[in-house]
Amino acid sequence: MQRLEDFFSEIAAFDLAAVDPRIQASIVVLASVIAAKLVDWIVTRLLLRRAPKTEDAFYNRLVETLHRPVFLLVLLGGFGVAASLLALDGWLRTLTFGLLGTLAVLVGLTLAIRLNQLILEGLSQSPERFRYVGQSTMPLFRNVTNVLLAGVAAYLLLMVWDLDVTAWLASAGILGIAVGLGARDTVANFFAGVLILADAPYRVGDFIVLDTGERGQVTHVGLRSTRLLTRDDIEITIPNGVMGNIKVINETGGPDPKHRIRISVACAYGSDIDHVKQVLLEVAQGQEEVCEEPEPRVRFRTFGASGLDLELLAWVDEPVLRGRVTDALNTAVYRRFADERIEIPYAKQDLYVKELPKPFGG
Repeated sequence: MQRLEDFFSEIAAFDLAAVDPRIQASIVVLASVIAAKLVDWIVTRLLLRRAPKTEDAFYNRLVETLHRPVFLLVLLGGFGVAASLLALDGWLRTLTFGLLGTLAVLVGLTLAIRLNQLILEGLSQSPERFRYVGQSTMPLFRNVTNVLLAGVAAYLLLMVWDLDVTAWLASAGILGIAVGLGARDTVANFFAGVLILADAPYRVGDFIVLDTGERGQVTHVGLRSTRLLTRDDIEITIPNGVMGNIKVINETGGPDPKHRIRISVACAYGSDIDHVKQVLLEVAQGQEEVCEEPEPRVRFRTFGASGLDLELLAWVDEPVLRGRVTDALNTAVYRRFADERIEIPYAKQDLYVKELPKPFGG
C-alpha cells in the first residue's frame, strides 16, 4: 500500500500548494471523471476504427468488454490522487487506500477474466493456426488462466492491505503439499487430462476402442475423466489416469473418418469364382450408405476346409454406421446367393453304415 500512496503523492506534487487541499481534491475528482470519459471514448473509437468490415463481432465484443472497466480504473486512479491530496492520517488513510486498491484489483480481475475468455474464443476459431486451442481444450485453458489471474489478484489484495505475503505463501505451499499427498489419484487424473486435451488422441464425437474391449463414442473429455457412450446406450466413465496408460484405437481418427466393413463369406468348391465376385460387388454397390470412393472390392482370401473363403470390403462415412450396414450387406448377400444358386458351404459329416447288426438269436 505504501507504494500506491507514494505513486499518488508524486502525481499530487504537481498541483499548486497554495490551493486548499479540499478544493484540489474536488478539482482532481472532477478532472478524473472527465478523463475517464475521454479515455473510454478514445479507446472505443480507435477499436471501432480498426474493426474489419466483416460480420465478425470480435471488435464489438472487445469494445463492450473494455468500456466500463477502463472508465472505472481511470476514475479510481483520480480518487486515489484526490485522497493523497487530503493528507489523511491513521486508520482513515489505511481504509481509504485499501478500499480504492481493492476496487481497482477487482475491476482489473473482472476485465482480465473477460479478456481471457474473448481471446480464447478468438483463438479457437482458427484451428489451423492454433491447433491446441479448440472447443474441447478451451475449458482447460480458461480454467487454468482464471486460476492464475485469481492468484495474482489475491497477491495484490494482500499488498494493498499491507499484509505479510511471505507467511501466506508459506502456508499455501504447505497446504498444497498436504492436498497433493492426500489426493494423488485426483492429481494424476488431472495431469493425465491435461495431456489428453493437449495431445488430443481422441476428441468428443470420436468412436474409440479400448484394449479392455469397450467401444463407444466419446461424449465428454474432462480434467478428471473421459466418458464413452456405447452402442447399448450405456455411459462408461473412465479416469484419465487409466486412459493415459492403455492402448486406444480411434476409429474416427486418421486422415478420413470413413470406416471399412469386412463381410466374410464362402462359396462351395466348383463355383464360378468370377461370377461370385461380381455378385458381391453388385450387392455392395446397391447399398446407399456404402461409399463410392473408395470403391467396394472383393478379395479371395483362402481355400477353406469346406469352400472358397472370400471377403467383401466396403467403406461407410463414419463408424456409427458399421452395425447397420453390416446387417444390410449380410442380408443382401444371402438373398442374392439364393437367387443366383450359389451354394454357401457349411460343416457337415457323412455317416456310412458298413453292416447292420444281426437280430438277437438269428
